[in-house]
Amino acid sequence: MKEKEAIEKGIDIEALKTEQTKLAKNISTKDVFNFENATRFGAIHTEILQKTKEIMACAAVCDENLELIEEKYIIKPIKFPYIPGYRAYRELIPMSIVYSKLEEQPDVIFIEAHGIAHPRGLGLTSHFGVSINKPTIGVAKKVLIGEEKNGEIILNKKIVAKAIVTKQGANPVYISPGHMISLKTAIEVTKRCIKEPHKMPEPIVLARKVAENVKKELGKK
Repeated sequence: MKEKEAIEKGIDIEALKTEQTKLAKNISTKDVFNFENATRFGAIHTEILQKTKEIMACAAVCDENLELIEEKYIIKPIKFPYIPGYRAYRELIPMSIVYSKLEEQPDVIFIEAHGIAHPRGLGLTSHFGVSINKPTIGVAKKVLIGEEKNGEIILNKKIVAKAIVTKQGANPVYISPGHMISLKTAIEVTKRCIKEPHKMPEPIVLARKVAENVKKELGKK
């Protein structure tokens, strides 16, 4: 759904833009601690269950050896349509609920979405990070906004993301800080969490596997 369609359906897009702009002022792109000491890496993956029109949020946490140590999932009704630039209004609540169920607290959380590389500086990764007050890293496959120059995404004269190749022969992924972490450190942590032969950081790979397993179990019922 595009913004025009959303407005026609009675969604107050201007109010959402105002809220995003306000929340973006709370984002920190400074390292909250020395991430070299991080030992718990998490990710939250969301997916739409087409048959039931529900949203599933899956969380995975791995240790410093990138081995899975905890997983959780929840399924909730969809209460907001998909509108580019406003994913948080559809996915933030399920993500927050599944995060709250974790016993192992990740030092940093990967989200397959944009962080500050967003029209109002508040992509899903940043919105989630601000809402739980935890370090988050955005990992995206495509550029949402900004000019790409020498692998850097520039928006309003500021570098908001960077393209990195994590697997030989594969397209790059775009890393942007979500909250409480710098772009430089976000890239370093992402590279640390790559496990061959995967292109995405291992926490995201593991969270996706949780989703696949849940869907298989649901298919048996």
